[in-house]
Amino acid sequence: MKPSNDEPLVMMAHGGGGRKMQQLLEEVVFPILSDESLNEGEDAAVMRDFVGNLALTTDSFVIQPLVFPGGDIGKLAVCGTINDLAMRGAKPLYLTMGLIIEEGFRLNLLKDILTSASECARDANVRIVTGDTKVVERGNADGLYINTAGVGIVPEGCEVSISGAMSGDVIVVNGYVGDHGIAVLGGRDEQSFEMNVLSDCAPLHNLVSEMLEVGGVHALRDPTRGGIAAALNEMAQASNVQFDVFESSMPVREEVRAVCEMLGLDPFYVANEGKLVASISQGKADEVLEVMRGNDLGKDSRIVGRVLNGRRGLVNLLTSVGSKRILRMPSGEQLPRIC
Repeated sequence: MKPSNDEPLVMMAHGGGGRKMQQLLEEVVFPILSDESLNEGEDAAVMRDFVGNLALTTDSFVIQPLVFPGGDIGKLAVCGTINDLAMRGAKPLYLTMGLIIEEGFRLNLLKDILTSASECARDANVRIVTGDTKVVERGNADGLYINTAGVGIVPEGCEVSISGAMSGDVIVVNGYVGDHGIAVLGGRDEQSFEMNVLSDCAPLHNLVSEMLEVGGVHALRDPTRGGIAAALNEMAQASNVQFDVFESSMPVREEVRAVCEMLGLDPFYVANEGKLVASISQGKADEVLEVMRGNDLGKDSRIVGRVLNGRRGLVNLLTSVGSKRILRMPSGEQLPRIC
């Protein structure tokens, strides 16, 4: 949608460090992302309440379209950063947010995206404490890019890691895979088909915390770019174990499967933004699954595979027709610009 002639737009002066930039911060950014530390306008936020081991992550978001079914780049930036911390068992506390805005960007759309980010952070009990804003010339930023960093606390004794999968574990996912990538694809103007698939974009830290309280969780990974196939390969390789995955057990929505078949895509390689892969002790699996299914973000959780001592780093897909094939690490993205 093109802006109307009288709609306010971002100008180069908004990134120049002078009055226009201060106006953008004071009238748009600070009121929406409102936090006492952010509002001070310092170049760095000083946090004084750390007790325990710190987890630190950083990420950049360049998705197109900026608004898609089930979310937008603001919500995505907050959820994606929180989830990276959660995969190490960390309780997320603070985020930074850097905005790279293209000249001519609609101010009302910027407000909507920042509001989405602010609401998501508030609901997750995470503070956006500092950030940065830059404006670049038309044609140099594709509208808006967002860079984040996240800080969290890892509880004492928590050793969850991508390299922790053990022989005898079961592999669990918390719901349907491929939703995010297909939702984003459906939001692109050039797509001529209609669908009712929403992005699964959501913060997973509370679900992970509930799982860790039960115990037996050895490894975690969020299957974003490269989908579930990339996450499984990364975990198997880092843990030096073999994964056998049951194709018939992997939850894929019929709408997602239909779009993938039509476009020649594989749902195992399509991105997610509210899913996790966990390697869990077999003796604790039933308890963990019960807790997961009691959480809205884990109600469709199920066991999808097992961990073996076989060929290290191998991921076998046991198909629904009884055959076996290697589920390889993707060589590139099926769908670019999805996060």
